[in-house]
Amino acid sequence: MAETLSSLQDLKGATAAQAPDAPVYTQKLDKLGRAYATGKRKNAVARVWIKPGSGKITVNGRALEVYFARPVLRMILQQPLEIAKRVDQYDLNVTCAGGGLSGQAGAVRHGLAKALTHFEPELRTALKREGFLTRDSRVVERKKYGKKKARRSFQFSKR
Repeated sequence: MAETLSSLQDLKGATAAQAPDAPVYTQKLDKLGRAYATGKRKNAVARVWIKPGSGKITVNGRALEVYFARPVLRMILQQPLEIAKRVDQYDLNVTCAGGGLSGQAGAVRHGLAKALTHFEPELRTALKREGFLTRDSRVVERKKYGKKKARRSFQFSKR
């Protein structure tokens, strides 16, 4: 049978002995000194490489302002850098595919947050608290047979 605990100190000692240590995150860099991560959102996939630099961001071979022309999309992309207080400290090279611009911006944000944790593991708690490390699993619902769209029925005719 289970051992009996007589005081609160015994209870603390028992739980501490059973609890495993928290995982230790280490820096993951390639041979060129870059951190890599893949981000996803809707149908978009973004491959993100970061390295120390002056803050130059390249998306599919084009400048950030050219590829993401809307300021809202650029703001979404910059959020992990602002939370980590690392604006203009890293050069980003991003490759996006699939989906639309909004989904691609979300995918870049997800990939950038993951790449930052690979480069600086101590940033993980701040980025996780803001929800940037969680993949947004919402995708378009499929169309069902007998329906006009996913849920929309054909117009009902009484006569």
